[in-house]
Amino acid sequence: MAVYVALLRAVNVGGTGSLPMAELKAICEGLGFADVKTYIQSGNVLFRSDESETTVEEKLDAALGQKMGKRPGVMVRSRNELDAIAANAPFPKAKPNFLLVYFLPEKPPADALDKMVAPDGEEAKLAAREIYVHYPNGSGRSKLKLPALKPGTSRNLNTVRKLADMAAAMEG
Repeated sequence: MAVYVALLRAVNVGGTGSLPMAELKAICEGLGFADVKTYIQSGNVLFRSDESETTVEEKLDAALGQKMGKRPGVMVRSRNELDAIAANAPFPKAKPNFLLVYFLPEKPPADALDKMVAPDGEEAKLAAREIYVHYPNGSGRSKLKLPALKPGTSRNLNTVRKLADMAAAMEG
C-alpha cells in the first residue's frame, strides 16, 4: 500500500472551514484509507491506500465537500515527492518557517511568477506542482501578490520536513 500525505486547503485557517482533526481522521477511515494519522490543526493527514493518488485526492475532496458544504481543495503527495520537495528547497539562507511551499493541484504555468508583486523582498521559485516562496519578514504581514498561489495551500518548510519524516516512518 502506498503512503500518501493529503494537504487540505482552507481548513482551520483564519476561522474558515473548521474541521476537527478527529473528524478528518474518521472521514479518511470511512473512505477505506488505512493507518490514518493527522498532524497539527491545519489539515494535514497521512494514510495508506492501494488506490492511485488521483483517486484518493478526488474521494477525499468529495467527502469533505459533503461534510463542509463545499470542496476545500485537497493536494495529495507521495512520501518520495515530499522528500524531494524538502530536499530541493531553494533559498538556503531562509529560515525554514519563513519559507513556504505552496502545493498546487497542477503544474504552475511557466509565466506564473510574471505577475508577482513583492514589496517586502519576497522571492519565489517554481517547482513540479509547487511554488516556493521566501518571506524575509514572515508571511503574516506580507503584501505579496502572486495570483498563481490562489488554488494552492501552503506549509512552511519545517512542516513539510515533519510530514516527510512521518511518511517515511509509516513506510518503515
